Amino acid sequence: MKPVLIFAISSLLFFVNSAYANTKNSQSSLQSIKAKLPEYSKVYDDKRDPFKDANAALALASATNRNVLIEIGGNWCTWCHKLDAFLLKNPEVYNVLHSQYVLLKVNVSDSNENEDFMKSLPPVLGYPHIYISTGNGKMLLSKDTAQLQHENDYSTEYWLTFLEQWQSKQPSS
Repeated sequence: MKPVLIFAISSLLFFVNSAYANTKNSQSSLQSIKAKLPEYSKVYDDKRDPFKDANAALALASATNRNVLIEIGGNWCTWCHKLDAFLLKNPEVYNVLHSQYVLLKVNVSDSNENEDFMKSLPPVLGYPHIYISTGNGKMLLSKDTAQLQHENDYSTEYWLTFLEQWQSKQPSS
C-alpha cells in the first residue's frame, strides 16, 4: 500500500510543480511582451496626445502588417481594470492581441475627454469601448466590450474568436 501512496503523492507533486512552472513561464512571457510595448499600449494617460499616439500606432501597424485595436477608457473605469486583469490572467489572449494587433489605449476622463480625437470616431456605447482600424487608418469596427463577456466576466473564447475574425488579412512581408 505504501508504494502506491508514495507514487500517488509523487505524481500529484509532479503535476502541481508542472502547472506552477507553466504559470511562471506564461507570466514571464507576458512580462517580456509588456516590456517591449509602446507606452500607448500599456496605460491610460490623460496627458498623452491621442493623435500623436494614433499616428505612431498606425505606422507600427502598417510596418508589421497588423490592425490597430483602439481601446477607449480610463483609470476611473472598473471594467477597464477588469479587462486589463483578464488579459494578464489569459496569456493566450494577451499573446494573440499583441502579436496580431497594435493596441492603442486612449484616455477619456473628467480631466481630459480628448474631445477632438473622439469626434473622429463612431459614438462610444460604454467603457471600455474598442475600435479596429487597418494600418492605413480605415475604420473597420466599433464594438462594445460587453459583447465579449460571459457570466459577468470577459470570455477567453469570445476574445479569441473576435481577435481571429478582425486580424489583418494582409500577407506578412
